Amino acid sequence: MIRNIIFDMGQVLIRFNTEVFLDRFASDCTPEEKTLLLREVYLSAEWIMQDRGTHTPEQTVEIVCGNLPEKLHEAVYNLVCRWNEDIIPVEGMKELVEELKGKGYGIYLLSNAARDLPDYWERIPGHEYFDDLCVSAFHGFIKPQPELYRCALQKFNVAPEECVFIDDVTANIEAALNAGMQGIVFHDDIAELREKLYRLGIDVEPA
Repeated sequence: MIRNIIFDMGQVLIRFNTEVFLDRFASDCTPEEKTLLLREVYLSAEWIMQDRGTHTPEQTVEIVCGNLPEKLHEAVYNLVCRWNEDIIPVEGMKELVEELKGKGYGIYLLSNAARDLPDYWERIPGHEYFDDLCVSAFHGFIKPQPELYRCALQKFNVAPEECVFIDDVTANIEAALNAGMQGIVFHDDIAELREKLYRLGIDVEPA
């Protein structure tokens, strides 16, 4: 029986849209400069190292700025450190989390994120319904590494067979299945998600 629902954050609870961030913080840049910023910030090894906890956002800014012209340095800082100022929720997800919490399910977060997540967590819609968080940067592993799933299960003190994990990345769901959980790939369709939860026997209103 499923007793616990574990959520990813980006593209599940909130939107993480690099095009929106570039339009917001690099509006004066040329298309070529925006492409460069995308590659050097969000597609960089340093961004992943933030999620692994080996770099702070400030260290990422310093390293990335060293690879780019000075005119782009302010944009780099904003893209790394201010992307979370105007958080865009995934429509319908807060309501689902609230409903599941009201039905007595354990509600948890398992996310690849940097050490600054606690600074903006209270601005995530539905944050107040979560029982605990497992953030990659504090454990030294990132999804889909199996070690992070083991850390989460231990931290939450839950049995894998009593959990379902919701993530937008297929490889992350495969890792959850390998860890003994149920898993649902979220396709940005809240109705589909509700239906799949219902089929797993979870007490939730289907679409």
